[in-house]
Amino acid sequence: MSIVVDRQVASELEQDLDQALPSQQRLAAWIDAALAKFPAHANSELTVRFVDSDESQMLNRDYRGKDSPTNVLSFPFEVPEGLELPLLGDLVICHPVVVGEAIDQHKALDDHYAHMVVHGTLHLLGLDHIEDDEAEHMESLERDILASLGITDPYIAAPCATPKHDSDSEDERADA
Repeated sequence: MSIVVDRQVASELEQDLDQALPSQQRLAAWIDAALAKFPAHANSELTVRFVDSDESQMLNRDYRGKDSPTNVLSFPFEVPEGLELPLLGDLVICHPVVVGEAIDQHKALDDHYAHMVVHGTLHLLGLDHIEDDEAEHMESLERDILASLGITDPYIAAPCATPKHDSDSEDERADA
């Protein structure tokens, strides 16, 4: 596979990072694992942008009507008719939200980031979790992809984890 990942970091994050963001190589590995299930998209390009809570909240409000930051937002690229471009779209990941979720859910930060990247990539490929059958299919794919990376089922509550019911994440199933 030949995935091209444009890794972007909002300038506000570069100034004061307590925890490291995933590297270009880690992002590519996670996205490659997701795209392995979709060979037609093996040679795709996408952007992964890491943002702070303010930028995430603004995008979530403007595009989803939810006025709070969220873990991951997916913006699929709509290829104009007659053009063949390998662009999948953009993922916008809120670092403070992902760090907070990983802590609250007693998950390794790297594993939670992998889940958010895989989850967002599946959205870029057109999968969704609005209906129960769609959610089951998407979650099953996520489990398989993450298992191929040596990551445990993200939908099994970690010991001592306290479920959060009031979060406004892009994927509440991923956060439960």
